[in-house]
Amino acid sequence: MGRLDHVHIRVPNRAEAVTWYAEHLGFEPVEQFDFWATGFDGGPVQISADGGRTMLALFEAGEGHPMIPQETGVAFSVDAESFIEFARSLPGEIQSPVGRPLVATDVVDFDLCWAFDLVDPWGNRYELNCYDYDRIKRELIDSDRI
Repeated sequence: MGRLDHVHIRVPNRAEAVTWYAEHLGFEPVEQFDFWATGFDGGPVQISADGGRTMLALFEAGEGHPMIPQETGVAFSVDAESFIEFARSLPGEIQSPVGRPLVATDVVDFDLCWAFDLVDPWGNRYELNCYDYDRIKRELIDSDRI
């Protein structure tokens, strides 16, 4: 099958979503695929946090494409530094799936990796994972008494 290229995500307003994903999760538009958003009616804005290797395709919801949040979730893997930085930035404007601000104590211990479950403002679900288990345990969980 090859690597994962992109995941389709529906949002009410692509421009607003691009701004939110950039400010809160570090995603940027992938210029190479700008023609999809500008050249085709209903085309997506492709955004990425890893230089375009893995992308989210933001489709604007409308009459023909109703707003249906991604409820099964999309999981991203990050290094220990990024995971710790993310955890220490909480709480903020990122919500947990239960409808309140995500906090550092929401971290999930999967015995192989650590994770946060989160949602964007439109109800699309995500998981942020770090597989550097021992380092996260030592430098975040134990150090910050989580």
